[in-house]
Amino acid sequence: MLTGMHELVRAADGAGQDPYDGFICDVWGVLHDGVAPYRGVAECLRQLRALGKPVVLLSNAPRPAPSVARQLAGFGYMDGPDGHYDGLITSGDATRSAIASGYYGASLLHIGPDRDLPLLEGLDVDCGTPANSQFALCTGLYDDENEGPDDYRALLRDLLARSLPMLCANPDDVVMRGGKQIYCAGAIARAYAAMGGAVTFFGKPYPGVYRMCLDALNEILGRPLSASRVLAIGDGLFTDISGGHSAGMPTLLLSGGIHATELGAAAGMSPDRSLQVMLPALQQACAKAKTSLPGAVIYRLVW
Repeated sequence: MLTGMHELVRAADGAGQDPYDGFICDVWGVLHDGVAPYRGVAECLRQLRALGKPVVLLSNAPRPAPSVARQLAGFGYMDGPDGHYDGLITSGDATRSAIASGYYGASLLHIGPDRDLPLLEGLDVDCGTPANSQFALCTGLYDDENEGPDDYRALLRDLLARSLPMLCANPDDVVMRGGKQIYCAGAIARAYAAMGGAVTFFGKPYPGVYRMCLDALNEILGRPLSASRVLAIGDGLFTDISGGHSAGMPTLLLSGGIHATELGAAAGMSPDRSLQVMLPALQQACAKAKTSLPGAVIYRLVW
């Protein structure tokens, strides 16, 4: 249980063990809540990069990286030598590559808000209906402020009747937006899979995006890195922590994200108090997520 990243990361000054060569960091729930940036995170990222350790952001956003980068810039996060991160990879990037291959067809039903349509820009595909599409692309809910998976049962039955495969561009089930929990594409896709539908997920916790991140870190540093020396950071047990473990990486959980209420996490809680209050709940939550405990826990990503 940490109060700051300085307790986990040792500067290369002989003051202690330096266990990490780079970082893979979640975006939503770690850098911002969809409405505003979290205080102290920007400075923490700068401190990590000042140690010569590259930071690659990994988002389950169902949009290409340039679209997410523009949103991050609006929150004050910039890339580049003097910025806060070295690279950005999204589940949208991986989904876009799959669609561009032509394997799934050229006509799709888009399930999700219009703001996710940049995912399809420049691709040779048409948006159709359940009756004339070759596959479904789920990027979210049409109205995620007011809808849930149950509102899509009839549509999913129609897709299942035609045996349409579904691509899920965001495996997250839920995310926090300004303190409110909203459903994501993963909730719809898992509902379809539970009905017997064929679903392919892109993003965390699936291994493809972690290979992409590790390749990016290797290129940035100009040498191959061991996954065991790359810290995977995120607020989701089902995605960030499970995915990091599966990729052979140490993990750091942000307890102030989507699991805050479940864990009883609170800002300013001492490490001893955090351990006493949260450990039983964390063990139960990890069992539910079918993943092992994270290597460390911190409320927010602060130095």
